[in-house]
Amino acid sequence: MTDTTPPLVGTQRALDIPARPRGAWKAPVVVAVVIVVTAVMCLPGIGIGVDLGAIARNWQNGADKIVQLLMPDWSFFPRTIPPLIETLQMAVIATAIGAAVSLPLSFWAARATNPNAPARIAVRGVLNVIRSVPDLLYAAILVAMVGVGALPGILALLLFNVGIIVKLVSEAIDTNDRGPLEAGRAVGATQAKINRTLALPDAWPAFANQTLYVFELNVRASTVLGLVGAGGMGLLIDAVRTFYRYDQLSLIILEILIVVIVIDLVSDAIRRRLV
Repeated sequence: MTDTTPPLVGTQRALDIPARPRGAWKAPVVVAVVIVVTAVMCLPGIGIGVDLGAIARNWQNGADKIVQLLMPDWSFFPRTIPPLIETLQMAVIATAIGAAVSLPLSFWAARATNPNAPARIAVRGVLNVIRSVPDLLYAAILVAMVGVGALPGILALLLFNVGIIVKLVSEAIDTNDRGPLEAGRAVGATQAKINRTLALPDAWPAFANQTLYVFELNVRASTVLGLVGAGGMGLLIDAVRTFYRYDQLSLIILEILIVVIVIDLVSDAIRRRLV
């Protein structure tokens, strides 16, 4: 028997076209609001007053500096080796000590591994204060306290590392499955044993990942801390910049770039093995 029912073309087409999702208008509105707010912030009087004409008036100065940066002074290379080694030493020491201090603090700052609310709030409050101060300001204060050299740079990086690692690792601990922790409490295990045997294995990948990330940041940050006398490559950058030797500054930038790329490649290989 042949089916002579006409096809429901309109109905079938309506079924094939999905309904427009609710809230689709939100993304364009958010983008428009961001653009408007950014434009208002650039206006003179209301915002910071961005003067794009300054680029057109002073482009020649910038072009001259770029030409000098494209011509590194290779004869300056031997003088950069000791500060570069000191920068790497500062980053390694600060990362190692910072990671050792941050691991127990991460468990004290996480809700899943520290049920004592007053102690947890106190730890988080202190860490919030530590994170609120820029590392460059730490370095400037410590240079005034202990003198010029690598020590204030290491101490500044140490505080910087603790603030970052504890925050990120404690948040990772709170997002992990709490089932094993509740089971440990149910059998009567102490919180210290639960953290050591159950929480630590789950938190280890995040801890290793954040430690490697902080080490990369330390290499970059230590070059800036030297601008206020905290040792490392920054001292040499400040000296070169004072005499407007952009050809020597170009060589320093190139060295830092190569070191950062190598560290990034090594860190990525380590992450693939640990995570």
